[in-house]
Amino acid sequence: MGSEGPTPVTIHVTGFKKFHGVSENPTETIVCNLREYLEKGGQPKDFVLGNCTILVTAGQGALPALNQMFQSAMSRKDADSSSSGKTILLHLRVNSGGTRFGIEQQAFNEATFRCPDEMGWKPHKAPIIPEDGGISHTRKTCLPVRQITTALAKKGYEVMASDDAGRFVCNYVYYQSLRFAEQNGMKSLFVHVPLFLTINEETQMQFVASLMEVLASLS
Repeated sequence: MGSEGPTPVTIHVTGFKKFHGVSENPTETIVCNLREYLEKGGQPKDFVLGNCTILVTAGQGALPALNQMFQSAMSRKDADSSSSGKTILLHLRVNSGGTRFGIEQQAFNEATFRCPDEMGWKPHKAPIIPEDGGISHTRKTCLPVRQITTALAKKGYEVMASDDAGRFVCNYVYYQSLRFAEQNGMKSLFVHVPLFLTINEETQMQFVASLMEVLASLS
């Protein structure tokens, strides 16, 4: 018998480009720098960083890049049968008015944008996936949000669990991801981060690295 440890979890990460009112999106910076940041700190043993994807801040407009990331995650999962069930899709987006990190528990099947997205789309009470039913339908992450929040709080981060990701682009992307993850034996999580003016870049990079370690330990 070999002495190999548990198979590392593969975590694919997305961030967003600029959008109305936020000319520099911290999640774009975080995701673009994440691989180098992790390598500088020593390659983690419990997880493998998969794709790092930057999405346009749009609902339907984000789908081509999002679906490409989904398919890449599937290809990687299929290529390594030992990692089956150990793939996480992690999505980051800024909450410009937030003062803490927010771990989102669920998404609603509703697209109601308070302003047009970056592609000019402004749906109102539109179901994201019509075949899922009405706009009150929700999809929930199968990751233990309360445990994740508690573990990160113990590390000194200002973090909270949230059960409402709004009805804008973040909710739209999260709903699509939760649906894909459920259908393909993966897990999905959406996290809101503050602006760098509220929590600085270094702390946010540390937070994301810690978050990934926690996710790997609980998966």
